[in-house]
Amino acid sequence: MYKNSESYEKRGLIVVSAPSGAGKSTLCTRLLKELPERLSLSISSTSRAPRGAEKEGQEYFFISPELFLNKIKQNEFAEWAQVHGNYYGTQKKTLETFWKNKKNVLLDIDVQGADSLRKVYPERCFSIFIAPPSIEVLEQRLRGRGTESEESIQKRMKNAGAELARQNEFDLILVNDVLESTYFNLREAVIKKMDEWERA
Repeated sequence: MYKNSESYEKRGLIVVSAPSGAGKSTLCTRLLKELPERLSLSISSTSRAPRGAEKEGQEYFFISPELFLNKIKQNEFAEWAQVHGNYYGTQKKTLETFWKNKKNVLLDIDVQGADSLRKVYPERCFSIFIAPPSIEVLEQRLRGRGTESEESIQKRMKNAGAELARQNEFDLILVNDVLESTYFNLREAVIKKMDEWERA
């Protein structure tokens, strides 16, 4: 039970996962654009150096590898992973800052990260899996981008198989066949869940 009507605990996490090429980023970008007063995109922390025009606190929070490892030991991350030699993760204090500002938080994240978040915040995590109509359609979309090497496509397809095998772990599965109807269903589900949290 929440403490009072103004408590930051009356907000939650909208966690969206999908295989590469399923349309997750397009859907999430539109959701954030249409619901800015209620929903904010989480900002991850990373141990890598900024690239190009990246700014602290905008794309990422940049911290040293030593500090990142120390924060892992202190259990300060809701989820984290090591990717290509660099650490990435979501700090608990980052999420709590959004909640204190009366914002629900959207996380565009892989299935492992979604699993970690469900365990840390079981009552405040609404997880959604965006699935392609078929594995064949997913491959067509990846090839249609014209930006992926054959090696990259094969790697993404292999990862997609593993991710699709875990889709039943999510609270909601949306098959992204027709983008407009998928977005409508996503938006309706997210608004319903945010209303539930805020009324609790």
